[in-house]
Amino acid sequence: MSPDVDLTLPKPGPHPLRSRLLALDGRLFEFAAERNWPAAEPVLPRLSRSANHGVLWFAAAAAMAASRTPRARRAAARGLASLSLASLTINTLGKRSVRRPRPVLDPVPLVRQLKRQPITTSFPSGHSASAAAFAAGVALESPAWGAVVAPVAWSVALSRVYTGVHFPSDVLAGAALGVGAAFAVRGMVPTRAQIVPPARPRADVPALPDGAGLIVVANTASGTADRVRALQDGLPGAEVLTCEPADVRAELEKAAARAQVLGVCGGDGTVNAAAEIALRHDVPLAVLPGGTLNHFAYDLGVEGARDLTRAIQQGEGVKVDVGRFACDGKQGVFLNACSLGVYPELVLERDRWSKRIGGWPAGVLAALRVLRADRHPLEAEFRGQTRPLWLLFVGNGTYHRMGLTPGRRLDLADGQFDVRVVHGGRRPALRLLAAAVAGPLTRSPAHAAVQVNRLHLTGVEPGTLLAYDGEVTEVDSEVTLEKLPEALTVYRPMPSS
Repeated sequence: MSPDVDLTLPKPGPHPLRSRLLALDGRLFEFAAERNWPAAEPVLPRLSRSANHGVLWFAAAAAMAASRTPRARRAAARGLASLSLASLTINTLGKRSVRRPRPVLDPVPLVRQLKRQPITTSFPSGHSASAAAFAAGVALESPAWGAVVAPVAWSVALSRVYTGVHFPSDVLAGAALGVGAAFAVRGMVPTRAQIVPPARPRADVPALPDGAGLIVVANTASGTADRVRALQDGLPGAEVLTCEPADVRAELEKAAARAQVLGVCGGDGTVNAAAEIALRHDVPLAVLPGGTLNHFAYDLGVEGARDLTRAIQQGEGVKVDVGRFACDGKQGVFLNACSLGVYPELVLERDRWSKRIGGWPAGVLAALRVLRADRHPLEAEFRGQTRPLWLLFVGNGTYHRMGLTPGRRLDLADGQFDVRVVHGGRRPALRLLAAAVAGPLTRSPAHAAVQVNRLHLTGVEPGTLLAYDGEVTEVDSEVTLEKLPEALTVYRPMPSS
């Protein structure tokens, strides 16, 4: 391997301002080299090496994701995305645009120097860009985690001057580029704070300063122990009942009969059962996300025990729409969405494998098996002609896309169903992907979309599967879907708080 500094190229002509800046940069480098930094000697060279190829930041992202909080996972993902953009920019443009040689190591004590000297050009500093990009990306999503990461990122940037591999201006330019990359990623994928759902319509809910009057039913199969403990720390007067999945509905019924506020901790299916029971008993619902996806809680603006505790203590709540389906005497409600077609089959296949290999791997395997079957599970009649369909999706509320992020609901009480149809044909995976990419477009060769407040389906084949909030049931003949506007009262923290 050879260095990418071509020393045979002629040096640029004299430029007074540039010459003064380069001279100042050199003096600052020599000043740093002459200083005695006893506390940094055992730390900074090792820290500088650990940041090679982003290893330090990938490890930091893994540690953040292991905390199992949604905000930490999003912050880790945003940090890595920002780092990737910064590295791509540095390696394709930065290093090859300003072909500056590395500093001469003569004034740097041998104990500080890296064992393996970099051979790329000096300007700008790639390590500093990666460090600043990761720290800024994390901080934009989670200021608390950003405060943890920032001192490490600053130390990595400082280590590049300390070990003699960069001039101070290289580090400053790299850091500026890294921060710019983080903001560019935010422009493409907005942070959760940028898309807070509107807190409307507000509802009168009781304020429970210590949680007395709140009964929470927690599904033990969702791994909710840590979240329930966090809720109990903030609301010591709350009563918590933990139970197996088979007992959840019975415990929710008993709790709703005597609770001032019904609480639930679990996945979307558990929350669906709690919502149906809260509607019948006319009690407000407090949702603590405890599953894998937690669509309803996250769209509502409740990400964890801290958010829910604050809302319950201060008596903050809203009314949300509920969807209801009915078919030949059978009926149910849904908070997120219901669908017919490949998705219900995927849910059944995923549930079949999830206990053996885990939720996310089971979802991937289920998608592969269902989409490879090459069988249209739905048919629709249009102008006297029967046409195949891959998917009929009905969202409880309009789904929006901001930047490159997946669709999410910004208003849970807009009175609309978001209906999406994916047409039949060959290559279902490509058609479903095209429909997802189309997003807000109302019509494409692969899909169509419309917003309505009621939907009536006829000619449904017996045994057709319908999925609602992760649960699956069989329907046939006629299926009616209708809105229950602002039917459910739920706790959620107001943005001003």
